[in-house]
Amino acid sequence: MRIKYIYQLILSHISIIIIAFLILSLLFTHYVENLVYENKVSDLTKYGENILYDFEQIGEEYVLAQYQHVLSSQDVFFSIFDRSGRIVYSIAPNSPIASVTEEDWRKLTSGEKVVTKHNIKWADQEVSLVAIPYINRGEMAGGILLISPISGTREMISELNRYLLYTVLIALSVSFLLSWLLSKVHVNRIEKIRKATSKIAQGNYDVDIPSTNFDEIGEMANDFNEMITKLRAQNEEIDSLEKRRRQFIADVSHEMRTPLTTISGLIEGLKNDMIPEAEKEKGVQLISQETRRLIRLVNENLDYERIRSNQVKLNRENILLSEVLEIIKDHLYQQAENKGIELKLDVDEKSIVYADYDRLIQILINITKNSIQFTNEGTVWLRGKQLDDVTMIEIEDTGIGMDKQEIEFIWRRFYKADISRTSNQFGEFGLGLSIVKRLVELHNGEIFIESTQNKGTKFSIIIPIHG
Repeated sequence: MRIKYIYQLILSHISIIIIAFLILSLLFTHYVENLVYENKVSDLTKYGENILYDFEQIGEEYVLAQYQHVLSSQDVFFSIFDRSGRIVYSIAPNSPIASVTEEDWRKLTSGEKVVTKHNIKWADQEVSLVAIPYINRGEMAGGILLISPISGTREMISELNRYLLYTVLIALSVSFLLSWLLSKVHVNRIEKIRKATSKIAQGNYDVDIPSTNFDEIGEMANDFNEMITKLRAQNEEIDSLEKRRRQFIADVSHEMRTPLTTISGLIEGLKNDMIPEAEKEKGVQLISQETRRLIRLVNENLDYERIRSNQVKLNRENILLSEVLEIIKDHLYQQAENKGIELKLDVDEKSIVYADYDRLIQILINITKNSIQFTNEGTVWLRGKQLDDVTMIEIEDTGIGMDKQEIEFIWRRFYKADISRTSNQFGEFGLGLSIVKRLVELHNGEIFIESTQNKGTKFSIIIPIHG
């Protein structure tokens, strides 16, 4: 059976209130009843002690008559009895002295007061009874018995209970209204979270829930909003990854289709003797270049995936920085010269870099190739210096540069700063810089780019000396 949460809240609130009121009512009624009877017994005791004292001092029966006149108007009756329990003076016919038990009588004879509350039947009604002994020379010479009907007390308690019942009913009505209002507020807050959850389940992450730190529901709303923010970011990242995946497939297809088409056409031409003998050697060289191009594309993809998934183990050691930069210069000297570029070194002979030798060469080769690619008849500087606890390597060119938007996307896989530049054989696939960034991060280092259009680009690499 399904019960709405608001009804569960109201039922729980009202149940607690009813139980609390019942317990409080019973305790209050019992307390008031005892208080009333205690006061009644206290009054009877005071009357009895005063009567005995005045009678002892004066010794005349008219004293008893005066008390009789005063007390009868208050429904208080008394009797005087002797040491044997015989009534010697009474304004209460049919005195219930016989109702005093033997144990109570022993208390009287030993000088103790006897009090019996509302359990004595007298004149067809219940009464409160107080018996006070009169002690003369250490022995009980008699005593006084006072009784008072409790009908008035019962009526007062019944009236009190009736007003208490009215109070309980009014309090329950107010409590029910307040409970309904408060439950409605809580249920509405939970309902907002439920509706937001339904929207998220349908793929709509554009939701926001009012949140506070007032209670647990507010804190849950805070956590829910944080979850939505993270889900929204993850969803945007998934969309971005999906776009990049499609772009990646398109780029790879484009990059592979061109050399494959070239290779296929040349092979068909050679097979069918459609290429002149003088052009065959050139065709074979072109096939070889395009094949290497495809191999490089596949290797760079495989290398990138291994680096991205942390499957590369670095063998780090202290390397003389000047030797590394000399190797880079020698390796790329011919390529730079073909484009009219001068490679210059500016490095401290004693500077060292703490890195994996092969991966460091890979980083610097990729960056320097990138600088050569986008520079014509200019200069590329290879600089290096050792600071307090880091080694800084800078590769700066006088090439065409990039704008700020291009710098933000330069590390993306297969991103090209200029989509029209796809004919150069160095780094045209856009994987090199993605690999560079990840390798620098594996060295616990950082890499920065400063670039100005038509003025040049500078790559700065910072690698800690001790990891």
